[in-house]
Amino acid sequence: MFLRSVIRRKDGKDHRYWSVVENRRASRKRVVQKTLLYLGEINDAQQRGWVRAIEAVDGKAKRQLSLFPDDRQPPSGCDAIQVKMSELALLRPRQWGGCWLALELWAQLRLDDFWSSRLPPSREGTDWLGVLKTLTVYRLLDPGSEWRLHRHWFDRTAMADLLSADFGLASKDALYRCLDRLLEHKRALFDHLTEQWRTLFNAKYEVLLYDLTSTYFESNPPFPEEDKRKFGYSRDKRSDCVQVVIALIVTPDGFPLSYEVLAGNTTDKTTLRDFLKRIEDQYGKADRIWVMDRGVPTEEVLAEMRACDPPVCYLVGTPKGRLNRMEKLLVDQPWQTVRHGVQVKLIPQDKELYVLAESHDRVGKERAMRRRQLKLLWKRLHRLQKMNISRDQLLIKLGAAQEQSPSAYRLVEIQVTDAGLQFQLRKDRLREVSRREGRYLLRTNLTGQDPAKLWQMYIQLVSVEEAFRNLKGDLAIRPIYHQREDRIESHIFVAFLAYSLHVTLAQRLKQNAPGLTPRSVLEQMMAMQMLDVRIPTTDGRWLHMCRYTQPDKLQQLLLAQLNLQLPEQPPPEITIEKIRQSCSCSEDLKS
Repeated sequence: MFLRSVIRRKDGKDHRYWSVVENRRASRKRVVQKTLLYLGEINDAQQRGWVRAIEAVDGKAKRQLSLFPDDRQPPSGCDAIQVKMSELALLRPRQWGGCWLALELWAQLRLDDFWSSRLPPSREGTDWLGVLKTLTVYRLLDPGSEWRLHRHWFDRTAMADLLSADFGLASKDALYRCLDRLLEHKRALFDHLTEQWRTLFNAKYEVLLYDLTSTYFESNPPFPEEDKRKFGYSRDKRSDCVQVVIALIVTPDGFPLSYEVLAGNTTDKTTLRDFLKRIEDQYGKADRIWVMDRGVPTEEVLAEMRACDPPVCYLVGTPKGRLNRMEKLLVDQPWQTVRHGVQVKLIPQDKELYVLAESHDRVGKERAMRRRQLKLLWKRLHRLQKMNISRDQLLIKLGAAQEQSPSAYRLVEIQVTDAGLQFQLRKDRLREVSRREGRYLLRTNLTGQDPAKLWQMYIQLVSVEEAFRNLKGDLAIRPIYHQREDRIESHIFVAFLAYSLHVTLAQRLKQNAPGLTPRSVLEQMMAMQMLDVRIPTTDGRWLHMCRYTQPDKLQQLLLAQLNLQLPEQPPPEITIEKIRQSCSCSEDLKS
């Protein structure tokens, strides 16, 4: 809204007539003006009064004003207001930088284009897209329960300012109901993300890394028979809790292509066949190489992969038992140096190629880990030997020592007799373990591939392990407190959506700032705060300004390396009354 005047000449004199009008957008990008109120002729004081009233009602009106302290009189003809600087107050400090960076990553992946048609506002006015953004940013920056987001996190961040919304985004009902609307779009989302990563980073999808992990629940069984929460082998060392298994496919750069939530008692070797079909159905047939750890494929599935037309290429680790069986064949084969520090032995067999690879770096790493464990166990056993405790107490402490050093425990022969604790090193077992450190027996149907490339592809399995670490560490996917199975899967879906932002930032850093981790950058940006500045004017109104703090030198360097520019500061507002604080518990920091 604004004031508009019309000059009419009457009886030889010019008369100025005023109206309150507003702009209305019409078809074909036209803008028409609608007269809201006819004021007639008004004097200058009345004009200024109407301008102040319009500014108070229509907060979007913008006008260039000069500010003067209350002890100085502005010059005549200057459009200015006087403010009481002695009563300036700083209100509601809240985290801004991390939220802004997360929404920038969201925009780079064009997720608004994907979700806007799939999550339209409800008839009651709930902004489901804004709720999903809030859930995703929360999972990326400071993960926790939805209840904690509602009670604590939202008011302490600038999400409402960045999304031009209010606390309705964090109402507990909206948070939980938004989860119910997500799962049906999982496949389409990964189609969208793979295309965006191909556009942004020229991502390749020829090599796929496949592995499984588990995540546990803080909930009590029993559950319905068809429920996925089951007891099973726990990678989190929480066999006392029910769990689900998560199967994940990523590229060597960490980009996820697909995931599936499976029952907690699912064994690794029963999952591969379904995933092969799912990837083929979703992305079509292509020359892909599946890289997996031992224990995932079975002989039957590998035979099916070789029998496909065209054959499905694979590279897998083999169980230790197969290395024992093939040791005699490998002894007679010469070592071939494929690159500095890596040598291999090759055995072609039944349309497959077995590759025994030895890495000097891996030898040093695994040997150091084994020595550290053995030294710790040996020191602990000497302490137990000197303790005057009962046999039962001794056995309990030995069990704890075995859990702390499981690999080293197999290298020591331990006996508990009436005379006390006796132990000695099993030198034959130690020699066998030492000989196999840093050696891996790989199996592939890529018989014409360079052995150096095969070794390089296999060690890229650390990418999927890193994805699991990020999901469980930075994004805190565990433990899960939801009770409904569909909400559990939606919780994991949001975690993967946050991981998509995480891996996008990681790839940006890999290109422009190698050596930095996404978590370190997010923590630096989260130090940028937003404040509400409130200053009373001499005419009884209030000047309100939302301002984010200026970046320090380190933050400026990060922004420059990531090719990001901060947005303009929000425009100030002049109102008749104080703006009510959205968080009653916040304290004023008066200057």
